Amino acid sequence: MSSDSVLLLETAHFAAEKHKNQRRKDPEGTPYINHPIGVARILSHEGGVTDIEVLQAALLHDTVEDTDTSFAELEAAFGPKVARIVREVTDDKTLAKQERKRQQVEHAPHCSHQAKLVKLADKLYNLRDLNRCTPTGECFCGY
Repeated sequence: MSSDSVLLLETAHFAAEKHKNQRRKDPEGTPYINHPIGVARILSHEGGVTDIEVLQAALLHDTVEDTDTSFAELEAAFGPKVARIVREVTDDKTLAKQERKRQQVEHAPHCSHQAKLVKLADKLYNLRDLNRCTPTGECFCGY
């Protein structure tokens, strides 16, 4: 097995452990891990992205924001580049939702190319999910 394959499997395993008790907001309560795997798949299958660190960041993009994961933990496990990409796409959950969304728009032009790829694939996945079904509870903004 190639070293890239091993890295991706280790990254997927880490993300799955971190998100194991989370569910999406769809009526079926889809396991949350389907989302980061889907984001990585959009990048690889539709975007032709082969940069292993971008694919790892896609798998990890919600771990700091939505679990007890720290950037230091990501850097120790996956290196500084992966941690930097994840940092670029992570919202500050201490801020109000409206402010987080405003900062996303303000910050987007200054992100690295790798972070833009992850963020766009994330948005595309969420839009496709919305098209598939209406989330329960919150509006689109919280999906």
